[in-house]
Amino acid sequence: MNIKQVRAFLAVSQTMSFASAATQLHLSQPALSLSIKSLEENLGGKLLTRTTRHIALTPEGEALMPIARRLLAQWENAEDEMKQRFALQLGKITIASMPSFAASLLPKAIRNYHASYPNIQVAIDDVLSDVVVEMVRNNQVELGISFEPSNLVDLSFHPLYEDRFIAILPKNHPLEAQETISWSALLEYDFITLQRPSSVRTMIESALNKTGIELNVAFDAHQLVTVGRMVSEGMGVAVVPALCRQQSIEQGAICRPVIEPEIRRRVGVICQPRSNLSIAAAAMLDVLIETYA
Repeated sequence: MNIKQVRAFLAVSQTMSFASAATQLHLSQPALSLSIKSLEENLGGKLLTRTTRHIALTPEGEALMPIARRLLAQWENAEDEMKQRFALQLGKITIASMPSFAASLLPKAIRNYHASYPNIQVAIDDVLSDVVVEMVRNNQVELGISFEPSNLVDLSFHPLYEDRFIAILPKNHPLEAQETISWSALLEYDFITLQRPSSVRTMIESALNKTGIELNVAFDAHQLVTVGRMVSEGMGVAVVPALCRQQSIEQGAICRPVIEPEIRRRVGVICQPRSNLSIAAAAMLDVLIETYA
């Protein structure tokens, strides 16, 4: 049984006229009769009784009527929904983003996207950057925003910009007067960073190891917002992505470039190959690139 046969059966059963049904469906009467005959053969019996003057439904035809109506309604609803999805008039996407990006830059892109596609729902999962990659790889989300991973394997990375790490200090700190702060000077004070495993901590440790600087951690936390709060309360100093600058300032911390060594890392969108993305996700990818790249 196919949708054309269902339409034919409903048209005949509602009009009780092959001529009227054929006109309604833009078919010839022989084509309509063949469609009904094929449906009856597929189902295994007569649905209509037909004489030269009269058409009537058999008991089996009566039983099929409400089923056929439901099938046709579901088919038309499915067709409408898919057309809306391809026209970006319906749908939902979820983006996994590291919290520092989600809290600072991402709202602008979402606002731009919503202005163009107001009927697409957007959900944000703000998770650690390492989790972002795994969520994309496991198809839990279509798009992820994070630092460029060292091992993409089968994923794609679309760079948005390069982030330079900064030092954050409590107010009235002895290093506040310096325009730039070296790592050796910074590490004279209690250092606060993220707990392992964390891509931010890994980047810091890797950069310092290359220059022979030993990292002694006084306090660590699970989220960068907590690190910033600990600094603003005077517990020590920290180095964070520049993404956290505004958040750190709002918490009452002082921000300065950190040098010797500098730490830079590209931030971008991680996803499956574009051909595997939904229409809605591909449109969001374009908006992200247009907004930040």
